[in-house]
Amino acid sequence: MHGEYKVPGGKLVVVDLDVVDGRLSGVRLSGDFFLEPDEALEEVNRSLEGAPAGADAEQLAGLVRAGLPESARLVGFSAEAVGIAVRRAVTRASEWTDHRWELVHDGPQVPLMHMALDQVLAEEVAAGRRGPTLRFWEWARPAVIIGSFQSVRNEVDAAGAQEAGVEVVRRITGGGAMFVEPGNTVTYSLYAPASLVAGMSFADSYAFLDDWVLGVLGELGLNVWYEPLNDIASDGGKIGGAAQKRVADRSAAGEQGGAVLHHVTMSYSIDVAKMGQVLRVGQEKLSDKGTASADKRVDPLRRQTGLDREVVIDRLVAGFRARFGLVDGPVTAVEQARAEQLIEEKFATPEWVARVP
Repeated sequence: MHGEYKVPGGKLVVVDLDVVDGRLSGVRLSGDFFLEPDEALEEVNRSLEGAPAGADAEQLAGLVRAGLPESARLVGFSAEAVGIAVRRAVTRASEWTDHRWELVHDGPQVPLMHMALDQVLAEEVAAGRRGPTLRFWEWARPAVIIGSFQSVRNEVDAAGAQEAGVEVVRRITGGGAMFVEPGNTVTYSLYAPASLVAGMSFADSYAFLDDWVLGVLGELGLNVWYEPLNDIASDGGKIGGAAQKRVADRSAAGEQGGAVLHHVTMSYSIDVAKMGQVLRVGQEKLSDKGTASADKRVDPLRRQTGLDREVVIDRLVAGFRARFGLVDGPVTAVEQARAEQLIEEKFATPEWVARVP
């Protein structure tokens, strides 16, 4: 069995092993990390030999830490990274380049269609009817998108939203409310097979799935980093946040079935005054977004890159393609019809939008 784990912002950790009678055997650690003293590599291998194949990543990391000499120095990786790599080997996790990634970047869509497409495309990937997909969103009109478990009353100023002509919709992922207008954010969704994040905790998968975009933003000259659980931060304040949902494939069994929906919204240039009109935005939230008052714009991508929004998206697409490969995979007529059905039956209904009043 072979498992790989690229530490976000760090090095590649690779583990090869066998499982004999439910125990790890012949464990061999490798990678482009740094480790001192040299003999510590064999200590890691020995510490994992005979460990239960069902041990989780944290239990395996504990064995690694216990087996390392006090003088050991791990650079670019950690005991936890070794544990994840072992779990990915045992679960036969897939790698980014094992898949044929498809790109969806259509013209502007109404907010309800974006909500429905997220569910449809995730379910299609989970069922194996669509390849893993990267989708960039374009907005036809302004909206507030609240998280699956948020209260409409607590998050949205209904009168302000109505006066501003801002639609309120609810997405299928958790997390906080987003205010969007055409051209003011960069939003994308990843619809990936569950095998891509096999062996990882929920929290670890956020950093793993965001690592490529941090790399591209770094190539654009931004000093960016990942802040747990789900934020992309920079010298100029928070750039964006991510949310996830796991989608089961009812026809599949085991850890390999299903898909993960991971989407990210990054601020390109947001009108904070208008955001404050439609959201119940407190000073803490404004500070989190890199501004101290409601008379400014939140514009880290525009300000820090100096690039048009379309150019930023083009660079993100090119960066993903260079790393993992990418082909056009437009939304099919069947997927479109299913999304329209879901809008009528679910996303446009008061029962869904106000599921938490």
